[in-house]
Amino acid sequence: MSRKLIVGITQGDGNGIGYEVIIKALADERMLELCTPVIYGSSKIFGFYKKQIHDIENINTNVITSAKDVHAKRVNIVNCLPENVFVEPGQPTPESAKSAMTSLSKAVEDIKAGYIDVLVTAPINKRAMSNEGFGYTGHTEYLEQQFGVDEVAMIMVCDRLKVGVLTGHVSLKDVPSMITVDRILRKLRLMKHSLQKDFGIDAPKIAVLGLNPHCGDGGLLGDEEQQVILPAIMAANEEGILAFGPYSSDGFFSLGNYSKFDAVLAMYHDQGLTPFKALAFEDGVNYTAGLPIVRTSPDHGTAYEMAGRGVADPRSMKAAIYAAIDIFNRRADYEDLVANRMTIKMPDTEIKPKGGRVIE
Repeated sequence: MSRKLIVGITQGDGNGIGYEVIIKALADERMLELCTPVIYGSSKIFGFYKKQIHDIENINTNVITSAKDVHAKRVNIVNCLPENVFVEPGQPTPESAKSAMTSLSKAVEDIKAGYIDVLVTAPINKRAMSNEGFGYTGHTEYLEQQFGVDEVAMIMVCDRLKVGVLTGHVSLKDVPSMITVDRILRKLRLMKHSLQKDFGIDAPKIAVLGLNPHCGDGGLLGDEEQQVILPAIMAANEEGILAFGPYSSDGFFSLGNYSKFDAVLAMYHDQGLTPFKALAFEDGVNYTAGLPIVRTSPDHGTAYEMAGRGVADPRSMKAAIYAAIDIFNRRADYEDLVANRMTIKMPDTEIKPKGGRVIE
């Protein structure tokens, strides 16, 4: 890599643990060797939370009004909030929601302009932002609209596990009607492409989970597996996608079968994120596949109950920054290969598509 990447970091909800995990992550001296961080928020709020963290050594900051003026050897703070901004740790407020929206909007504006290379987002309060007119159910949906893409996928990432979700921030009662052959196929295509382009996996093997307990138990508990999910897997196989299943979620994770695959496609949010966070909460990363830019975030929320106490764990934020840098560089390598018309030989795999079998 010819230069350090410029990593844009949004503050998220300033009354949560966002600033604390950002400060702790950037206090690691290795960070400034790897990248040039740019925080979108307030130097005033940064200073407030820094005082709450007693074991942090001095952090050299550079307060700027534009990411065009970054200092490569300092933690840069783009002051994009009003001077009179204040914080109420542990309390979702209209002001904290508006500030989170402003931070995100400014960071997206700068990455579109090319002033920053990748985007890392701190946690937000979706309800509070919705009350202030945000209009989206989360970062993923906002970024999908901002960059005008037809399909994105929320993929939870750690060294040993990658979990994508078919349906994201939607009510559970709406999930069954959203499970279609076309939607599953589109998500599998996107996941395959992302695993190749963003993670350097030549021929990724993707496990697909069922919807119902015991994968419907032969239709006794539901027929989505037989009528929709299995036909989608078989259609994916016809396209050369190494998709397998459907698998019953409880046995799949409890028996460690996820270790045999490069990624997992869950049917709904909690089906995928609950086992992921149980297995990899400390170093898990939320990655948005399908965007023209690289966006990651920690896999936790605002954690109001511990805000302002100096006890939040920064490991997931660190992992999100590292992942953004790694994915950016892998994309560059992949695009070089494509540009040079190099042929990547797909390795043989010992696992064969299951064909007409539902795996409970």
